[in-house]
Parts: sequence; C-alpha cells; structure tokens
Amino acid sequence: SEMCIRDRENSQTEQNAQAPKKRELALVSRSTYIKEKALQWIFFACAFLAVVTVILIFVFTTYSALPVFTDIGLADFFSFTWAPSEGHYGIMSLLAGSGLVTVGALAMGVPLGVGTAVYLVEIAGKRVRKLISPAVDLLAGIPSVVYGLVGMMVFLQLMGLKAGILAGGLTLVVMILPTIIRTTQESLKTVPQSYREGALGLGAGKWHMIRTVVLPNAVDGIVTGCILAVGRIVGESAALLFTAGFGTVLYSFAQSLNNSSATLTVALYLYANERGETEIAFAIAAILMILTLIIN
Repeated sequence: SEMCIRDRENSQTEQNAQAPKKRELALVSRSTYIKEKALQWIFFACAFLAVVTVILIFVFTTYSALPVFTDIGLADFFSFTWAPSEGHYGIMSLLAGSGLVTVGALAMGVPLGVGTAVYLVEIAGKRVRKLISPAVDLLAGIPSVVYGLVGMMVFLQLMGLKAGILAGGLTLVVMILPTIIRTTQESLKTVPQSYREGALGLGAGKWHMIRTVVLPNAVDGIVTGCILAVGRIVGESAALLFTAGFGTVLYSFAQSLNNSSATLTVALYLYANERGETEIAFAIAAILMILTLIIN
C-alpha cells in the first residue's frame, strides 16, 4: 500500500511539472505556431544559402581551372618559371610578390593601427575621439581604386618612388588601418576597468599599465584584426595595379621594394580582362580561394 501511495505521489508531481508546459503551448495559437516555424525555416534557408554560395563558387572555380592543372601540370604551375610564350605559367613568383606585399603592409600598418587604437581608447579625450573616429570610418568606406590613384600620385609621382613592393605596401597600409584600429578598439574595451584601476592603484604608470595589463589581455582582438587585414591584402588588386606593377621576376625583399612585382590578384585581372586567357585566370582564382579559406 505504501508503494502505491508513493507511485501516486510521483505521478502527481510529474503531472504538475508538465502542466506549465501545456499551459504555455495552449497560449500559442496554431496560426502563430505555423508562422514561427515558417520564419524559422526562412532564416535557416538564408543562412544555408550563404554556405551553398561559397561552395558553388569554390567548385565552379576549381572545375574551370582543371584544364590548366592537367595540361600544364602541378609541378610546372607551382614553379618559378613564368614564360607564357613558352607555355610556362609558374605562379611562385606571384605568390612571393603577394607575400612580400603582405609582410610589408603588416610591418608598417600593425604598429600604426594598434597605436592609434590605444590612443583613442586609453589616452584621447572625448573631443579628439569625435574628430578621429569619423575619419577612421571614412577611410573604411573609400573604394580601393581611389586608394590606388592617390597612392600613384603621392608615392610614385610626388615622392619619386618606383612601382614596387614599397609603394604598394604603403598604399595598402592606409587601406588596412580602419580594420586594425576598429578591431583593436573593441578588444581594448573588453578589458575590465578593474584591471586598469588595480594596476594604477599599485603605483604603475599609464604607459606601464597599458603595456603590461591592457595590451596582453587584448591580444586576441589584435590578432583578429591582423588576420582580417591579411585577407583584404591578399584579395586586393585595384590599388596594386597602380602602385606595385606587374613584374614576374622574383627579387629579394630589398630589391623588390623599388622593382615592379606582381601579385596573384593583379595577374588574375590582367589575364582575365586584357589577355583573355580565362583558364589561367581561373587557376589563379582557385589558388586565391584556397588561401582565403586557410586565412579565415
């Protein structure tokens, strides 16, 4: 009898626990439930469409590049010999040009961008922030072809530099600054204010507090900004067309600063639009897609 009483009590408690759920379901009408499910599937379709689009682009690009990989061969394609008249399309010199531009732009842009973000978040007053922040946002909205034209006028004509890694890198520095500044700013803001107050309370100076407390805790956001900047550099072509040139000779880093050096994106543009060799362009595009996926 005691077991029967306990079973009845347990069943009653389970019914009481399930009662609120039934009441909640009863409050939602059938039409509302159908609308919510429909919206849920619509949002899922939108998200799934983005994934499918990326997959289709990658598959189409790779499929269009297969004739190049089969006719030329991967060994020849990933070589340093670039002689289209002889049928050699080695892209290693183009990869090296892209790498040198990326390294040069990051070497100049990261310190400048991080320093600007630290100044805006930790040092500058409200009036200065209101003046500088809109300028940073404006830099982010300028088209890349405008950067290329301005870089050609300033670095090549006014400063007398030659088309190469240095002029192209300086142009890209200005382009990637908004990305690095904004991501670093948001990362610095996530550092708890108590960390700063604790460091200052222990007698640390302003710069010592920033260097030893704030920046180490914001390093994740700084690295994220650098990765996003690399992604933009790798995919940039308009600015480099005017400032870096289209030289396919592989130079050392010092020599390439003032010598015409092509990148993958510049070669892609030239072969697709000016020379009409779309298969070579698709092969270069496939390499760019793979690099972009690796970076992301």
